[in-house]
Amino acid sequence: MTAVPAVQVFGGPTALIEYGGLRLLTDPTFDAPGDYPRGDGRFLTKTLPGTADPADLGPIDAVLLSHDEHPDNLDRRGRELLADVPLTLTTRGGAERLGGTARGLAPWESVELGAVTVTAVPAQHGPDGSEPLVGEVVGFVLTGPGLPVVYVSGDNASLAVVERIAERFGPVDTAVLFAGGARTGILDNALLTLDSARAAEAARILGARRVVPVHYDSWAHFTEGREPLLAAFAAAGLADLLELR
Repeated sequence: MTAVPAVQVFGGPTALIEYGGLRLLTDPTFDAPGDYPRGDGRFLTKTLPGTADPADLGPIDAVLLSHDEHPDNLDRRGRELLADVPLTLTTRGGAERLGGTARGLAPWESVELGAVTVTAVPAQHGPDGSEPLVGEVVGFVLTGPGLPVVYVSGDNASLAVVERIAERFGPVDTAVLFAGGARTGILDNALLTLDSARAAEAARILGARRVVPVHYDSWAHFTEGREPLLAAFAAAGLADLLELR
């Protein structure tokens, strides 16, 4: 098996994964701190700038976009970047809204990018029945001959969903988990993403050999940051898996 893929984290949900000769960017968010409308008359507040400028990233082969409807997953500068990327993989509805090079994938549908297979996997952005309010979301699994298995969760709060993915692809070599315990008033502050304890349990379910958390800083509605992640993984006996940037 080839070397562990490099993962650079730039704040919020944005990470660059170098895998199988490809450079894959997750949920691009580069806007400055401030209040950003989320489409229902409410705002999400960004508290920190990203740690990279799109112009400095170099060539991107594809964007893995969990969903396009919330500014903490795709912001204005992120949308501008999509115009210069040869392929954006996202939800079916998102591809219709974005147009351009966006391609929608249903859960369990795959696309071949050279030697790499990108498979869309389910994600549940809140409690059961929340999709009409929060929209459609997708995660991704990366595989290929002689390559490690990489899971990108997207905005998922459900361990039952993680179990389904583990049944098909586990054990996972690298899990890029969207954590942070995101909560807003739209669903009475129910979890919209994994909190720290659920992220640790997801790692156990996946049989993950390495966990790179994203989506735990830079936004006010992310309720658990670095220290809760460290504590939860330590309590689960999984501290050695965790790579926090």
